[in-house]
Parts: sequence; C-alpha cells; structure tokens
Amino acid sequence: MPETSFSAVVRPRRAVKVPPSPSPRHAAGRRRLATGAGTGTGTGHFRPEIQGLRSLAVLMVVVYHVFLDRVSGGVDVFLMISAFLLTLSFVRKVEGGRPLGLAGHWLHRFKRLLPAAAVTILGTLVAVGVLLPSSRWTAVIEQAWASLLYWQNWLLAAASVDYYARDDSLASPLQHFWSLSIQGQVFILWPLIFAAGAWLSRRLGWRYRTVLAVAFGAVFAGSLAFSVHETATNQAFAYFDTRARLWEFAAGSLLALALPYLRPARALRVVLGWTGVLAMLACGLVLPVGQAFPGAVALWPLLAAALVIVAGQTGAQVGADRVLSARPLVGLGNVSYALYLVHWPILTVYLATTDQARAGLGAGLAIIAASIGAAYLVTYLVETPLRRATWTEAAWWRMGTVVAACLLVVATPVAAWQLNIDRAARAAASGVSADNPGALALRPGYEAVGDPDAPTLPLATQLDLQWASLDHPCEGDLATADPLLELCRQTTPLTAPDKVVVLVGDSHAEQWLEALEPVAAQQNWQLVALLKGGCAFGEPTAPGQNPDCLDWLHAAKQYVLDVHPDAIFTVATAASPTGPDERLVTGYRDLVTEMTGLGIDVLGVRDNPRFAVDMYECVEQRGADPCEVDLDRALAPVSPAEALSGIPGFFPVDLTDRLCPGTACPPVIGNVYVYLDDNHLTADYAATLATDLRERLLAVTGW
Repeated sequence: MPETSFSAVVRPRRAVKVPPSPSPRHAAGRRRLATGAGTGTGTGHFRPEIQGLRSLAVLMVVVYHVFLDRVSGGVDVFLMISAFLLTLSFVRKVEGGRPLGLAGHWLHRFKRLLPAAAVTILGTLVAVGVLLPSSRWTAVIEQAWASLLYWQNWLLAAASVDYYARDDSLASPLQHFWSLSIQGQVFILWPLIFAAGAWLSRRLGWRYRTVLAVAFGAVFAGSLAFSVHETATNQAFAYFDTRARLWEFAAGSLLALALPYLRPARALRVVLGWTGVLAMLACGLVLPVGQAFPGAVALWPLLAAALVIVAGQTGAQVGADRVLSARPLVGLGNVSYALYLVHWPILTVYLATTDQARAGLGAGLAIIAASIGAAYLVTYLVETPLRRATWTEAAWWRMGTVVAACLLVVATPVAAWQLNIDRAARAAASGVSADNPGALALRPGYEAVGDPDAPTLPLATQLDLQWASLDHPCEGDLATADPLLELCRQTTPLTAPDKVVVLVGDSHAEQWLEALEPVAAQQNWQLVALLKGGCAFGEPTAPGQNPDCLDWLHAAKQYVLDVHPDAIFTVATAASPTGPDERLVTGYRDLVTEMTGLGIDVLGVRDNPRFAVDMYECVEQRGADPCEVDLDRALAPVSPAEALSGIPGFFPVDLTDRLCPGTACPPVIGNVYVYLDDNHLTADYAATLATDLRERLLAVTGW
C-alpha cells in the first residue's frame, strides 16, 4: 500500500535520517511526531504498535493470497490507517497555524509512492514478456497504464461486469494495484477536504476538528449506505468502486479526530488490543470476505484495527502492543509497502508459468521469502535513497522532476511495446487471404497457394477485437424503446429486404455474426442482432431458466413478437466443456413451437465445442496438435436439435464438420485459430464459414 498507510509516523517535510534499528528509547525520542501520547491514546509519540499492525496486515494479505486464495481484510485495514495518519498530519498543520501547501504535499506524496511502484510495474512487464503467453500481453499493458496513473480500480470494475472480458479466471500480475489506485485518488481528494474544512472553520467560527468531524461523518454515512446497496446489487463492481470505499477512509479520519478523547483504563486497553488482533486474524477465515466486501461486513476488520489503535501502548507485559512493537514486526513495517507491491506479481507469474491454481506449502514459503527479499531490495535500493535525498525536497520542481521521471521510466517502454504490437497487427492484416483460408481450406477442391510461413491469425494481441457487431442501431420499424434492448443493432437499412432475420441470444449466437452478415448482404436480408452475454434464447418461463436473464429474455421475446420477422437465427444446443453432454438450450423446444406456430421460422445452429482449457493459450504453450480434442469427447453423436426437425418452420443448421473435420476438433484450421478462448469462435474463423453457412441455410430452408 502507499507510503502513508505504511507509516506509523507522519514525517515532516524534511526526511529525518534514522538508523534502521534504533533502540525503542531513542526511537521514541527522535520520532515524537504526533501519533500518540505516552498512554497510547493521545497525540504525541511514535506508535510502534501501529507499525506492527500494518506489518501484521500485510502478512495477512500475503499469506491469504499465497495459501488460501482468499481476501483477508488486510487491505481494508490499510485504507483506514492511511486516512488516519493523513488526518493527524493535516490537523497538526492547521492547528499549528502552518500553511497546508497542497501542491507541495501532492508532489511530496507521489514522489514517495511512485519510485517503488514504477520498479514493480517494470519488473512485472519484463516477467510477463518473458514468461507469459502473448495472449496476456495486451491486458497487462493496459493495466500497466492504469496502475501507473492510479486508475486501475476503475479498469477492473469495468472488466468485472464485462461478460466478454478475457481471462477473468486468471489473475493479472498488476491486479493488486486497484487498492493503490483508490488510495492515490483519496490522497488527492482528502487534502481538498482538509483545505475546505479550514476555510469553513474560519468562516463559521467552528473548531477545525468539529468541521472535519461533520464532513467525514457525512462521507462515512453516505459512502457506507452506497456501499451496502451496490454490494448487494453489483458486488463485482462495488469491490473496485472508489465511492464504495470512501467510508473506510472516513472511518480512519474520524478515529484520528476522536483519539485524544478516548482514554480507557489500562486493563480495558489490554483487552481491546488483543480483541482487535484476534478479530483481524479471524476476519478472512470467518467472513465471506471476497463475496461480501466492501459492504457493512468490512466494518469487522476496521473495528478490529481501531481497537488496536485505541488500545495504544499499554505498558503491560501481556498487552498486544508488546507483540506488535517487537523489532521483527516493526522492522517489517519499513518494507511493507514494497512487500505488498511485489508479492502479487511473483505469485501470479509463478502460478501462470506452472499452470497451477494454488501454490503448495514449499512453493508458497519460497514465494513469501522471495517477496520479502525483493521488498527489501526495492525499499533500500530505490525508495529509501530517494526519500533521504534532501535535495529532492528543496524545491517543488525537484519533486516534480522525480515524479515525472518515474512516470517516464514506465511510460516509455510501455508505449514502445504497444507500438510494436500495433505494427505487427498491421503487418498481419496486410497479408493476402490465401495465407489464412480458415474453413475455406476444408472445401472440396481447395488448393493451398498461400505463404506457409505467414502468421496464424488472429494475433494474440488482437483477441479483444474478435467480436463482431452490426453497424447501425435499430431504427424505424425495427427500433425499440425498451432499455433492456438498448444494444439492438442492425445492418444498413434496406427499403425492400427479401427477408428480415433477427439473430438473438448470447455470445454463442453473437459469434456467428461475422459469418451471417455477408450472407444477409448477398441475399438482401435485413439482419438485426439482439444479444446479451450468458443468456441463450429460450422460452423465458421454462423451468431452470437463468434468473439473471429472465427480464432480458422476456424483452427479447416480446421484441420478436412485435417485429414479427421472417425468421430468427438462434443457437439451438449447448455443449459441455467436460464431455459430450450436449443438450437443447433451456426452453428451446417451447420457443420453437410458439414461434413457428406464429409463422416465424427458426434457424437453429448447433453449438460449437467447449473445452476445459483455453485453446488459444494451449496452442501458444504446446503447439496445435497436442491441443486437439476428439469429437466424441466434445459433442453428442447426434445433434439434439435434430429432435425438433419435424416441427414445420424449424430448420437445424450444423457446421460441426467445419469445426471438427474427421474425428478431432483442432484449434487451428487453415492457418486461423478456431477459438479465442475455451468456448468462443474467433471472428476471423467465423468469417471463413460464410460460404458454408449460406449454402446450408439455403439448402434447409429452400429460400
């Protein structure tokens, strides 16, 4: 986490050179910097137990990530502590009559944060480029920009609700920068609140602490209410949403304001300290942290940490502060920011390169040891020298130079990498079609005339572009005012189309657009697309229908009934990634019966195979031949859609022989990748199916 959250002392503008391991007596004397009174509840002394608290929190984060693959609640503790320390610093400035100097503060803050972050991002990019398949590069590069500019949380929030986001089962090596991004945003916002509070305090004649208490109380209440609501309705997005996390920072600020007035007896403080420590350790084990945060459940780790801070230095032999103030924990606190930064890339790259879901005991301990070692190197070779270089603090432009240098040292290689990727993509796109015939290579009489050394398409860095869409929003008689169908799209409007065909369904219907659109153009059909990821088109009232799709299915069905097209194009079956357990789409028979009874033809294409592994990455790592899957292990011997062939107006369409020629389903056909992941066709391959699709549609329908 950022430096403020990893400092039990709010340091003055000029760095104080302190030996790495001073004695407690000398440390307290040298660092009497307004973080706690001698009793541990006022505002006057260095608080080693807070240093130990953040060390405990980062260890929880690392251990939970490495061994339990769970969220610990430690990050929430960091968020609160960062605001706690930031508030102490600004309150001391205002009450001491010193200028806030916001511009200098921001430069100073990011000068402290960016060097270690830049080194981590650069190291991660090198590891990704060397060790991970190129299909991961584009996403990691995008996240490198977002991490560098403190926007990672919003990028991940958008991806969390994007059905088409690639590799959502594989953690990004830079994913953990989401919390750093939120903190960076708060480090800009909070000083503005402090400055506004100082102005209001003078205008209203109120005590500064009172103004801040009202402001942060409002932020706490409003953000917590928003967090509870968004977590209940859209938890995946809420987890990364800054607005849903502001209350955790506000809690730290309120604690800092209230701390001088909290003076419990020593015996009670001993109880509070241990209660807080034990509650923190139990949080990730007892609570469904990953699924319930950042709602009200996140109060648990925050209250636990608050109890430790309120307990302070008890002076008791049995106090929790005695353990938290131990030299190993306090020393680890010096590298805790760097440890948080480096542990996640080391873990995720290891898991990706070894194709494991979780590290074993030996590997996990090695990862933790390597992370601690790397954290010490980053801290003492990069962060500490820059922090102790007093010349960087002598003028604002010097701090700005350090910030700019950190940005440039990452931005330059990232931009160059992107340019190389774009250049390769343009070169591949300029190749002749004979180099990448795809399914056309399976047609009778085909003769290979392309360059055998031409790259296989699509390139790994272009996979995010492998989704087809139609060019125009639905308009005229095909328009809809239903907000659930706001993504309704159509081909160029035709004045007298021979047919109106509505393609409707999920991503497995969408992937046929690249093949169906040229057919529609050749046959003078008006093509419309109604799509929602994860929602195959079947009768909405059918038992077992996906509850998340019900409203959309009702809306899509009503649209079809209102428009009454000549035909709908749907996916009739659903394959299984674990074997040939292929079945009809839920509610499909009832839908076909109703639609055909109303005079609407139903074109039901058979589903493509689905797999247990990402077929594109499999080819990257092992080559094409080892990734082939036997047809009898991927699909049923006979398409389940054939059972509906007796219904007048239903026309089954099966292109399995173009996906699995012979007895196997290869991942590459005609120098084109067939699949972009574990279950979707690439748009490049689907485009080469247009001729076959046209012939088979016309053959079964007689149009």
